[in-house]
Amino acid sequence: MTGASGAQYGLRLLQCLLAANVRVWLLLSDAARVVIDTETDCQLPEGDEDELQRFLDDRFGAAAGQLKVFGKRDWFSPVASGTGAPASMVICPASGGTLSAIACGASNNLIERAADVALKERRQLILVPREAPYSEIHLENMLKLTRMGAMILPASPGFYQRPQSLQDLVDFVVARLLDQLGVEQELLPNWGE
Repeated sequence: MTGASGAQYGLRLLQCLLAANVRVWLLLSDAARVVIDTETDCQLPEGDEDELQRFLDDRFGAAAGQLKVFGKRDWFSPVASGTGAPASMVICPASGGTLSAIACGASNNLIERAADVALKERRQLILVPREAPYSEIHLENMLKLTRMGAMILPASPGFYQRPQSLQDLVDFVVARLLDQLGVEQELLPNWGE
């Protein structure tokens, strides 16, 4: 998760992945922590990654060992190398700065490095930008990343399901992400069902 608005999307995705018994390696930028504290009732602990992991394990009911939180400079984590990279990576939400850094291969922190690894290893990389409107720079970076093999899935909820709440709008985007990851979901029926 990075510092774009839309922390609700990332937290709901985390909740759904854990509920589906998916193993999750979580990377949070400093700005993501600020946005989570600002936009949600989830007040993250100020301590280290172990304390954050215990907090999230408890909040979302993760099984022992199912969730692992890595620090922004944990260069020895599996996601920092092609030999340990996961099959899929989602950055949700993805800030414009993160899109830019990944598009140019900056790798200044573990999120950017893990995305660089996903691209070089031809793994699934899904980026969920939430900024609006998009500038030419954002659009060029998204096109560049798409050409590199990443998927851009903007946090743009649909309305054909007639949402009744903010949660319905969040669930629309999260359902699309789960579908792309091949994780069964019941948040949103398939078209025509």
